[in-house]
Amino acid sequence: MLDHLSIQTADSGASATFYDTVLATLGGGRIFDFGEVIGFGVGGKPDFWIGPLAEGTANRPVHVAFAAPDRAGVRAFFDAAVEAGAEVLHEPRAWAEYHPSYYGAFVRDPDGNNVEAVCHAPE
Repeated sequence: MLDHLSIQTADSGASATFYDTVLATLGGGRIFDFGEVIGFGVGGKPDFWIGPLAEGTANRPVHVAFAAPDRAGVRAFFDAAVEAGAEVLHEPRAWAEYHPSYYGAFVRDPDGNNVEAVCHAPE
């Protein structure tokens, strides 16, 4: 249903470094780079964008979930995020309350957003 999502960041450089690190573990990377506005994606199409805070005051946290190809990808995402200094919200685990094969990990990005890597495939 979504074509792309964009979030505003207080520090575009810190956010760019964070997303470069964690999205690489999922096969993603920068597709467009316009300085402070960066589009990330897989396979040539940017579907996640970051940019500077342009309106209002500091953002309230949003939740963004990135698809991982497998459970190892969720763990790699989590490990990279922790290594980059992210606050841990939930370590990688199965979330049977969502559905039997849901496996995810949750961290905070530099702006306090709840960022998740999730795999829906069974182990």
